[in-house]
Amino acid sequence: MEAALEFLTKFLTQFQSPTLAFLLGGIVIAALGSRLEIPEAVYKFIVFMLLMRVGLDGGMSIREANLADMLLPALFAMLIGCGIVLLGRYTLALLPSVRTEDGIATAGLFGAVSGSTLAAAIVVMESEGIEYEHWAPALYPFMDIPALVLAIVLASMYLKRKDGSVEKVRVWPIVKESLQGSALSALLLGIALGLLTRPEAIFEGFYDPLFRGLLSVLMLVMGMEAYARLAELRRVAHWYAVYAALAPLVHGLIAFALGYVAHVLVGFSPGGIVLLAVLAGSSSDISGPPTLRAGIPTANPSAYVGASTSIGTPVAIAIGLPLYIWLAQTLIVG
Repeated sequence: MEAALEFLTKFLTQFQSPTLAFLLGGIVIAALGSRLEIPEAVYKFIVFMLLMRVGLDGGMSIREANLADMLLPALFAMLIGCGIVLLGRYTLALLPSVRTEDGIATAGLFGAVSGSTLAAAIVVMESEGIEYEHWAPALYPFMDIPALVLAIVLASMYLKRKDGSVEKVRVWPIVKESLQGSALSALLLGIALGLLTRPEAIFEGFYDPLFRGLLSVLMLVMGMEAYARLAELRRVAHWYAVYAALAPLVHGLIAFALGYVAHVLVGFSPGGIVLLAVLAGSSSDISGPPTLRAGIPTANPSAYVGASTSIGTPVAIAIGLPLYIWLAQTLIVG
């Protein structure tokens, strides 16, 4: 009982943080019919700035890190990304009223990673003084790319069997499409610049000071988008709403358990475990949708984008993040 009250207190406290407050604020003003709009170009610029900051920080940290410490968390990130897709393929995709390719695409989007959710988690953790390996955000592509590739391969195999085709599925174009996505490109560019150059001055003078302010605007946009996407979600089977509410927490807890194994075996930090769980609990909101649209053109975007944006992302940020922080502080630190 005491543990439950402690979690509830921490959970309610999280809603006072600027990150969650702006997300909820966006939902509220959209529900009230506000005509506030953030131009698409501004939104893309903010995402680029945030992921460049995360990438630069990660690259500079990798330069100083023992790469052997990254191997097990990176392996777990790959397994988690693929495992989420397989779990969705044999649960959501088999449910009544769910088209198989729609279910696989949804699982692929939830297996991929949200750069904005990652940035939000970093701000919350830094504001609470939770330390983590600064190379941990570099686990993003290890989870994101395998999830998207596997989802597109599984959907393509299903559709070809359904049509009686024997044509092989080509994997490299899928990988290339993922790497060329705007979010992953920005993150990988930042990692490369942080690793191979000396960007400390521009990082400290430009990218780092703007990070929190830009993230607050992004959370506001995501809140408005989440409410707007509810209408799309109503057009598809209600199973998507159930999946979107449960999947972020189930995926995050699986990742938390594997992160704890890495903690025991190689000393992966509690903060690193939280970030791994956040990556797993998130669903791609930037690069994933266009990649899946190109790779699974017959899938209905209202199903997988609606489920991710309207329910999955708010659950991952508002419920998942406080839960993982509480678990890390209770089970590992405390």
